[in-house]
Order: sequence, then C-alpha cells, then structure tokens
Amino acid sequence: MYIIGHKHFNKSLTLDVENRLIQYLLSADSVKRVHNLRGNPQNQYYPSEELDQIFRNLWRNLRKDNKELFPAESQIKDSAIFKASPLHKLTKEQIIARDLIVEKVLQALERNENGKLVFIDGEAGTGKTVLNSSTFYELFCRAEEENREIKCVLLVNHEEQVSVYKQIAEKLGLTEKYGDVVSRPTHFINNHSETNKVDVAFVDEAHLLWTQGTLGYGGHNQLKDVMERARVTVVMYDENQVLSTQQYWEDNSLQKYRNQAIKDGAYLELKTQLRMSAGESVLQWIDDFTKEGIVGPIPKNLGNYSIQIFDHPEDLDKAIIQKAKKQDTALSRLIATYDWPYNSKADEGKRLGKYWEVLINKWHKPWNRELERTLDKKEKKRIKGLAWAEQPQTINEVGSTFTIQGFDLNYAGVILGPSVKYRDGKIVFDPSKSYNEKAIQNRTLSNGKKQKFGEQLLQHEVRVLMTRGVNGLYIYACDDELRKVLQQASK
Repeated sequence: MYIIGHKHFNKSLTLDVENRLIQYLLSADSVKRVHNLRGNPQNQYYPSEELDQIFRNLWRNLRKDNKELFPAESQIKDSAIFKASPLHKLTKEQIIARDLIVEKVLQALERNENGKLVFIDGEAGTGKTVLNSSTFYELFCRAEEENREIKCVLLVNHEEQVSVYKQIAEKLGLTEKYGDVVSRPTHFINNHSETNKVDVAFVDEAHLLWTQGTLGYGGHNQLKDVMERARVTVVMYDENQVLSTQQYWEDNSLQKYRNQAIKDGAYLELKTQLRMSAGESVLQWIDDFTKEGIVGPIPKNLGNYSIQIFDHPEDLDKAIIQKAKKQDTALSRLIATYDWPYNSKADEGKRLGKYWEVLINKWHKPWNRELERTLDKKEKKRIKGLAWAEQPQTINEVGSTFTIQGFDLNYAGVILGPSVKYRDGKIVFDPSKSYNEKAIQNRTLSNGKKQKFGEQLLQHEVRVLMTRGVNGLYIYACDDELRKVLQQASK
C-alpha cells in the first residue's frame, strides 16, 4: 500500500491525481486489472495548474520504489494502450460529442428503436479513438451505477487495434463480466443476427469497413450488416483514410448514412488536431501536399514540431535511429509507401533475399513483421500484444499503413517510394509503381463495371503516413524531381 499526500491536495486535485494514476497503471505491462468505474475528471480549480508537476514528482518517487510497477513516464505515454485509453481527460469538443452519443443511445434504448446511427467525422489525429473508447466505457459505467444490463461491443477492422482494445477491456474487467466485447466486424456479423441484437455497436476506424464481399466476408456492406445487428451504431470515420478498393464507397451511398444521422441530430465533426504538436502552418503544408499535390515552402517557425528533408535513405535511417535511442522519442520509426514487394504468406523461395525488404540503391531494410519470425519464444512472448512500433526489433524494419494506421509515432521517417512523383509542378501518384494490390486492383461496381481508384487511394496512403508523427516528420523521396523540389521547399 502506498499512502500519498501533498500540502496542496484538495478534493479536485486529489481526484485528478487518482484518475491519472489509474490511467497510467492501465498502461503498465505488469498491471493486469484496474478498478475505478468511470473517471471523474475535474475542470479548472485551484491549484489545477500545479497538477502536472505534482504528478510528475509523485510518479518519480513511486518509480524509485518499484520500477516494474511504475515504468518511465515516457514509456507509459508512448504505449498504444495509453493512447487509446478511455480514461483520458476529454477536450470540450470530445465532451460535446460524447454527450451527444450517450443522449442518442439512451433515447433509442428507452424508445426501443432499432437501426439508429450516430456518425462522427474526423481527420487523422482529431481524437476519434479516445472519444470512441471513452464513450464505450462510459455506457458500461452508467449501466453498473444504475444496476441494469447493457450489451455493448467495440468493432475495428484492424488486427493491431483489436489487440489493444482487448487488452484495455480485460484490464478494466469488461471481458470477465460481459464476454467478447471487442472484435473485428466480420466476427461480430457472423455471431449475431437481427433477432440477436446488441444495444450499441461502436465502430472505430469505420473507413476500414468493407463495402463488398471478400474471401472471409460473405456480405456486401459491413456497415449495413452491423446496423442490422445493433439498436444503435456509432461510427468514427475519416474519408481520407480509405486505403483499399474493398473500402471504397460508390456514388453518394455513404452520404445517405451521413444524412440519416444529420436528420436525427446525431452527426458531429471533430476538427481540433490533437496528435501533432504542430501549428496551423504545418498542418496546412501537409494538407497541401497530401490533398492538393502542392509542395509549398516548408514553414520556418515550427515550434515543437520538426520537418526535415533527406537526400539519402541512409541519412534518414540514421536520424530516426538516433531519435529512437532517446527515452522521450523512443517511438520513432521508418515507414514507407507500399512500393516494394511483400507477401506474408509466400514461401521463402519467393523472396529476393532473407527478408521481404525496402530496397533503395544499396540501402535496404526489412518490411514490418519480417524480424518477428527470427525471435525466440521468450522474445515473442515479451512483445505479444504490443503494437508494431512498440516492439524493440522494429527499429530495424520499415512500417507500412497496415501496421501504423491508427497509431502515433514520436518522429515519423517517411519514405516516399517510386509511386509518388513530381511532374509539371504537381505531385502525381503512379499505381504502376505500387505493390499495394488492395489499392490498385479493379473494383467491381454495383452495375457490374470494373473501375480503378489507385491514384486516389495511394494519395490517402501518403496522407496516413505523413500524419503519424507527434513531434516531427522526416522525409526521403525516391523520385529525383520530388526530392529536388522538397529540398528547395526546405530552404
């Protein structure tokens, strides 16, 4: 037992310290269970401005006593569990969204309504995941307090995020009490029916939902199928993160769902950037690059953010490794457009060398997940459940959108491969240079015609990569013209 006291503790400060302790311990590997019911974050009070320093000193003293139970603060904050934790103090914008979702859910349940939709739009880094997990947990806490049952599930079509959410649900005791509350959409659809509905289905990263059948999914539209199996469906969506033809929405079919939510007063857009420690000028530069194909002058006064352009992949690699060696920026990794071959299921004989690799001139580095195969059982057990970027061996790999989408890095070292070019004053995307089959393959439309959307989807891929870094964006471009114009832009 630890007894904690401070001369400035009043009720509000004590509650905030308690909330943060539980939030940190939820993210510690050695902690298997926390219990707090809902959080109780306090607003402005005397002396709220001292909270950060008081807590930092408190954690440092606890860490002196037990380093396993109380890991380094930077290690906690870099963990995927911490970043997706439902115990974060929400912003005003997130609180408005959470209250709207709760209101619409309770209203639908009271009226015994079905097929209701709450639609939240928000670009990368606007806090959709925290809003999602926080509201999901809030409904369970309310049900506990009111001694009633609620059937709630959290769905995400991304294996790494499913793993993170499952760990959170287990540590909060939700899995033990309510069973399988986190899964991929196909698993949920296959195990529920219109006569076996849940009360609420939360869908994080809803842009990853499939809008056509696949080998593992026999339906035609996962959002439609989820809504048929839930009284209320809550979706978090970013149209700029649709990455494959399987996720592409035809015509105005998605807008029909938005309009349904708007008509019911159940639509909201998150606009505040919470991930990147960057000012408006940096965000605008990235918007111009990834949406308009314009390479403008890189802003000079970047504050706590950094943009650097590199002439050689070796130099980019060294810079990211140096950042990863420092405790405060340990979550720095190389990531790249999917412009080099990779196949997790192909036999070794089909590889050019020992690994599937990103190869630029003489520089080369294995793709994500390649080094995991070489680890012994003990090492594999140690990294089980960790997001790709949290695993120590991945500093020697190159990540892709398949491992990094939805997650943060301290510094993102982005390699723009041969599919990203600069011609006639504009950035162009060349599907013929991409190995991302899911983005460049034909999509069979509802009218039976086949159509390609590669250029648009590769543009989205670049945006996902360039919005991962909290503290900085380092870039190397394979295309000579793009590299030159980026160097000019940095002068």
